[in-house]
Amino acid sequence: MSDNNILLGGNGSRQILLDAGMANRHGLITGATGTGKTVTLQVLAESFSRLGVPVFAADIKGDLSGLGGPGSAHPKVDERTAYIGIEGHRFEGNPMLFWDVFGKKGMPLRTTVSEMGPLLFANLLELNETQEGILHIAFAVADDEGLLLLDLKDLRSMLNWIADNAKELGRQYGNISRASVNAILRRLLMLEESGGDRFFGEPALRIEHLMQTDFSGRGVISLLDATTLYHSPRIYSTFLLWLLSELMEELPERGDADRPRLVFFFDEAHLLFSTAPKALLEKIAQVVRLIRSKGVGVFFITQYPNDVPDEVIGQLGNRIQHALRAFTPKDKKAVKVAADTFRPNPAFDTFEVITQLGVGEALISTLDEKGIPGMVERTLMAPPSSRIGPIDDAERQALLERSPVRSIYAQTVDRESAHELLIKREQELEEKRTRELQAEEERLRREKEEKEAERQSRSSGGGRQRQGIVEAMAKSVARSVGSALGRRIVRGILGSIIGR
Repeated sequence: MSDNNILLGGNGSRQILLDAGMANRHGLITGATGTGKTVTLQVLAESFSRLGVPVFAADIKGDLSGLGGPGSAHPKVDERTAYIGIEGHRFEGNPMLFWDVFGKKGMPLRTTVSEMGPLLFANLLELNETQEGILHIAFAVADDEGLLLLDLKDLRSMLNWIADNAKELGRQYGNISRASVNAILRRLLMLEESGGDRFFGEPALRIEHLMQTDFSGRGVISLLDATTLYHSPRIYSTFLLWLLSELMEELPERGDADRPRLVFFFDEAHLLFSTAPKALLEKIAQVVRLIRSKGVGVFFITQYPNDVPDEVIGQLGNRIQHALRAFTPKDKKAVKVAADTFRPNPAFDTFEVITQLGVGEALISTLDEKGIPGMVERTLMAPPSSRIGPIDDAERQALLERSPVRSIYAQTVDRESAHELLIKREQELEEKRTRELQAEEERLRREKEEKEAERQSRSSGGGRQRQGIVEAMAKSVARSVGSALGRRIVRGILGSIIGR
């Protein structure tokens, strides 16, 4: 077996392998509940880790934490390794990083509102087309104004601000309805009540921390505890899609290589596609198509192949199909779809075998070194080297404490962002309005004083004018009389007139 091959299992005559160089052509793991999908995921994850490839997976039931501890000997394991032809099978754990949005069973895993973007955020909030348009405006205004949207309070402040300034913003960005803004705010409240606010903030996840190897060169397995998050399926699926989008945007082009730089397992993938609008489905298909060139392999895990849209499933080159049961016409149709996705093997009827597979068995078709799908093979899956089932809390805590990046994410950071800046802007605006009001009041007071002074001036100036006229007349008369007696008489007469 080549050092670049992953042993999936065997059929008694030969071993079934996966060429690691074809992992970035993606894959699909399907099957009914209880048929072995989780153990298959575990075998793939630890195999990639041994090849030095980092892995990211979501742990929905809590079972995958067993990747961090060694398995134990069992007669059934010995029987299976002998049948497949595995030599030197050993039990060992894997280098692990534990993550948890709620920060209870792993390091807090966060992103920012800005990094999530309006399209994914609209899907998260289940907005209609009009409300989604308003959300796009809020993000656009925040970018144009240089305002960071880090957490939900930033987005709430931004929405209220654009509603308050709708008239001015409408000329550039379009109509902003207060009713639509209020509807989005109600959705934000519902998101907070479901715990979604824990996901947004800083320090945000740094992609490079998902792409590490340990001192021995083994790829680190990053495990997101989703046992609680899974109860909010839209948050769960939107988060994983965001993470895929971030990988696609941040990683440089790489093309085909001997091994992928990261393998991403998307469990319960039907949650991503069941309610996604057309625009989001197009984005998912684009991400899956383009992320291949970044050296990232994506494996979707779900019950039925038709849970995944045709535009996505057509890009999934490696297929592992566990048992399906055909009790109803709907079940039979799903089994037929599953059978039709494989390259037929003349040795058996694929449709019939899918319903006959036992636990731990699967139908497998992988890509060869030229990217051509191989014929489907009935396979007994290889046992994992790590523990089947969860590790205990003490073991998890010990692994968590040894995490080299734990201190980076331990404490929440709340730096100045849109919320604080908009509050400061409103305060400055209110202070400006207060100063303008005071200035206007002062102007009105001065005008009033000036008018009063002018009125008083006109009043006193009229009396002096009348007094001056009378005095002039008196002097004229006095001159005309021309005698001292006459002047005294005139002054006496006139004095009585002017009040002297």
